[in-house]
Amino acid sequence: MIDALRALQKRLQAEKRRDFNRRVSLGDLLTERKDNAAEMGFGEGTTCYDNVLILGDVTVGKNTWIGPNVVLDGSGGPLTIGDFCSISAGVQIYTHNTVAWSTSLGEQPIAKAPTRIGNGVYLGPNSVVAMGVTIGDKAVIGALSLVNDDIPAGAKAWGTPARVV
Repeated sequence: MIDALRALQKRLQAEKRRDFNRRVSLGDLLTERKDNAAEMGFGEGTTCYDNVLILGDVTVGKNTWIGPNVVLDGSGGPLTIGDFCSISAGVQIYTHNTVAWSTSLGEQPIAKAPTRIGNGVYLGPNSVVAMGVTIGDKAVIGALSLVNDDIPAGAKAWGTPARVV
């Protein structure tokens, strides 16, 4: 059976390479990105790689692209992502943190707050959006940024922590 699976994987990888000049994980060979998004109830036209980690209360609008190796963690409350967003590879978006809980040896509760990404937002590769942050419509967040404060609509921000430029 393993040999048959390896042969199937090799054939599917060859087809993906021929059709799109890319190599993807086995899960992405066996699933369709539109179907993955639809299974989660995300908006029409939204796509989501198979290896995206989705936890808790996550809502995504229409025509949004969610890249590989993304974490969408709505376990601390609603995580809302709008329409026509690009969530680049490796982005992490949170609605909770365990800093006070950990450093108090469990005496403090896990911090929770909703996080909102507006419409038409671009989140650069490997950016992290902290709990409680709102990123306004049509904002651009540069690669490798830590967004720990709100970003207004139409702004461009990057850095650690991210600052509007």
